[in-house]
Order: sequence, then structure tokens, then C-alpha cells
Amino acid sequence: MKANISRRNFLQLSGAVAGSAILAGCGGGASDAGSDEPTTDLSDAGIFKVGGIGPTTGAAAIYGTATKFGAQVAVNELNASSDVLMELNWQDDAHDPEQSVNAYHNLLDWGMQILVGTTTTGPCVAVSAETNADRIFQLTPSASSVDVIGGVEGTNEPAKDNVFQMCFTDPNQGIASAQYISEQGLGTKIAVIYNNADAYSTGIYNKFMEKSAELNLDVVSETTFTDDTVDFSVQVGDAKAKGADLLFLPMYYTPASLILAEAQKQAYAPKFFGVDGMDGILTLEGFDTSLAEGVMLLTPFVASADDEATQNFVAAYKELTGSDEDPNQFAADAYDCVKAVAAAIQAAGLTADMTAPELCEALIAQFTDPSFKVAGLTGEATWSATGEVSKSPKGMVIQNGVYVSMD
Repeated sequence: MKANISRRNFLQLSGAVAGSAILAGCGGGASDAGSDEPTTDLSDAGIFKVGGIGPTTGAAAIYGTATKFGAQVAVNELNASSDVLMELNWQDDAHDPEQSVNAYHNLLDWGMQILVGTTTTGPCVAVSAETNADRIFQLTPSASSVDVIGGVEGTNEPAKDNVFQMCFTDPNQGIASAQYISEQGLGTKIAVIYNNADAYSTGIYNKFMEKSAELNLDVVSETTFTDDTVDFSVQVGDAKAKGADLLFLPMYYTPASLILAEAQKQAYAPKFFGVDGMDGILTLEGFDTSLAEGVMLLTPFVASADDEATQNFVAAYKELTGSDEDPNQFAADAYDCVKAVAAAIQAAGLTADMTAPELCEALIAQFTDPSFKVAGLTGEATWSATGEVSKSPKGMVIQNGVYVSMD
């Protein structure tokens, strides 16, 4: 179903609407941003019910908390200054697929029409099978495996035409990392350490290795670990023994922090290059952030950027959370998810009295329209028919405890 087109300038995000995103600051009635209950108190008429799922407790809570608050900033802005009104109900899944499916059913019982989530890959694969069967439109901010969307090279998952990604896919991160390392001449001998029990890490690793061979990068060490690994002396020692001057770490920030500590223990100081899962290492409890000095990674967002849109978002995020901590890339991706959905709703003239399956089909048509573009905090995004996003990554380096652009 595709409703009559009705466009306003308030979003200024889609390709059909000129300009850049309006960041109106924090407002619009967030009654309790820290709870897992609906956080908007508006009249019943014309409100889209948007669900969100991600870990706000447990080891991956940095990611889910960031996406939750990033999404809420966007909802607050829309409710304060636009014609697309939303109510956000965020559910904690503790980075567990079973809990994530339970959270999804809680949202269905609440009346969810659109899902912004889930945050992490394993739960998202499980939930995406449910949303596909139920015809709920799903846009994940940060679940990057191709298994999430299915139907593409590198996955045995069936195509899920209702599922879209705001983040780079794992294969694209691996390819982009190899290209960036090669183009910038960052290392002559490269070591790779990856988690062979994690789809996110192995997906990036596989494509990185393929692209490295194509670019004639000299990978001298390849070692692995699992989710239970806490001692990285063998992996780091192998890289050191083979003279690697750059360690590529396609992983989340927790194992990366242990590798950095082990490298210091072994008096080994190569360059370190990571991916978006390492965003959050500076806020990891108990981690000596000085160990991350000089660490490089590809990410689509950096809070220290001086453009007005970024700085307005950072201010609104800090006001909402009551914290001085900068939002990370996951928060920015979630913000862009909400704004992209709103842009598509506006461009297609959709209304909140439509059923979830009706909205799903209309949003699929809008997101796969080649003319539909979203100029968000994480770059200008377009989507393929498979749900993959296309946007340009940025090289960042940690200097004096903050991310600084290398481009």
C-alpha cells in the first residue's frame, strides 16, 4: 500500500525534501527515559507506535542504552516540531535471542507498528524471522550481520524484505577496513585476531582477508578466540613474534580492551585498527583509557565533529541522559533510524491509523525507492532492495580520550 504523498520541510531528511536535519533539542515529553515503558505522553490521535529492543542490562548494555537514548532524542524532536508523532516503547533483551523474542511479543501486545531494533546481531537474527512472518517493518541501528536481512551472499538465511539496516554490514566493514589500511599505508605486516564463535567478528574477518589478498596486504598472523577467552597472551605473542606492525581487531570492545592490556604487558606497541564494535571502549568500566590512545577504527559518527547537527544531537543526548558522556556511533545510528522512518512516513503520506502490515509494505516501497535518501548524523544513506545501507565510513583515531577524524 502506498498512500498519497504529503511532504513538509520539517524533516528535511529525505532526497525529496531539500536541506539537512533539524535538531530541535530535547523536548516533547520524555516522561522516564530510563524505564522500559512507553516514553511519550501525547493524545491518542495520529501517533505511530514504535518499538525498540536492545540490551540495557548485562555485558552489552553500552550498546542498548546508547541506541535507546539516541532513538528517544529523535522521537522527542519529532514530537516537538513535526507532523509525525511517535511513542517509543523500549524493551531490554540483555543481548539474549530468547529474551529478545519475548520482548518483541511484549511490543506486539502493546500495539507496535514499526520496530527500530534490535541492537545486537544474535537477537536481531531471531527477531527478524518473527517480524518477517508478522509483516512488521524493521530498521536496525546496529545489527550488522547479513544474516539479519538474509538473501545475500554470505548467509543461508532467507531474504527478509521487511528488514533494513542503518549500520554497515559485516562484509562491507571488512572490505572497507582493508581498503582504508591499504590506501593510508597504515601497516606493512598485519596481524588479525578475531572471535571464531561470533558471526559479527567472523563475517568481518572473512571479507577482510579476501580484500587483503586482492590488495596484496601482507597478513603475517591470524589467531582466534571465543566468547569465554580472557587470556590473549598467545594471540598477541604470535603477532609480536611475526613482526606485525598493525593489529586488525574485528571485534567488540571488551575483548579489544584485554588485547590492548596484553600488548602493554608484552611491551608490544603496534598500531591497532578496529571496527564499529569497538566504539564504547572509552566508557568501559575499569578500563585504562590511556591504553586506547592511538587506536584507529572506521565509524560513521564522531561526537567531536563541529557541524551544527552533531553538536545539537550531542547536547540533546547529554540533557536526556543527565550525563557528561558523549553519545557513541550506536546512539547516532538509532537517531538516524527514527528520523529515516519519519522521513519515509512523511514522503509516502502514511497515517497512524494504518495497520502494521500496511505500514510495512508502504515503508518497504519507500526505502527501496532509488530516489529516497536520508542525510543523517552518520552520513547520507540509501538502501538496496535487500535492506543493506550504502553510506561512507570515516576513519577515526583516539587522541587524548576522544575520537578525532583521520580524514
